Parts: sequence; structure tokens; C-alpha cells
Amino acid sequence: MTLSAIGAISAALPSFTPRTSDVTGLDGPGPAAASTSSGFAAMLEKGITAVESAQSKADGLAVHAATGDLTDIHDYTIAATQAALVTQLATTIRTKGVDAFNQIMGMQA
Repeated sequence: MTLSAIGAISAALPSFTPRTSDVTGLDGPGPAAASTSSGFAAMLEKGITAVESAQSKADGLAVHAATGDLTDIHDYTIAATQAALVTQLATTIRTKGVDAFNQIMGMQA
């Protein structure tokens, strides 16, 4: 059984390809990042868009359920669960990123 909420995030995050630049890597975005939008910012934007999409779908179905226009309540239940899972996944990824950053900063002290 595949979860479409997790599938939406994994589809929004393309495979990682390291950039090729000079040895220091401090000269700004590499040539690949300049010519395509497959960098970290693009991956982050796609992930946030997937979260917003899942939440807006659940919100729309909630309005339909509240007004009595929703015929199948399980559609709302599924959408709300997917939105909760996507939000939880995004929060977990953010927390892991912050933890990794703090660990790296601790190494420099």
C-alpha cells in the first residue's frame, strides 16, 4: 500500500546530484544550479508546495463537509490524514536539518 502523501513529497524531491565546482566550493552556485532549477531551493519550494496543496485540499473538503455538499465523508478523512502526514513529515525534516546545523556549529566551537 502506497501513501500518496509520502509519494507527493518524494515526487517533489528530485534525486540529489552534487554540483561540480572548484575545490573550495565557495564561489556561489555551480554551473548546474545556474542553468537549471534543480538546486536545494527548488527542492524546498516543491516540498512546501506539496504541503500547501495537501492542506488546501483538506480545507476545501472540510468546507464542503460543513456546508453539507460533501457526499462521501471518507474523502475528507483521507485528505485530512494525508495533510497531517505531509505536515508531520515536513516538520520532521525541518527538525533534522536544524539538529544537523547545530551539530555542525558545535564542531566549530
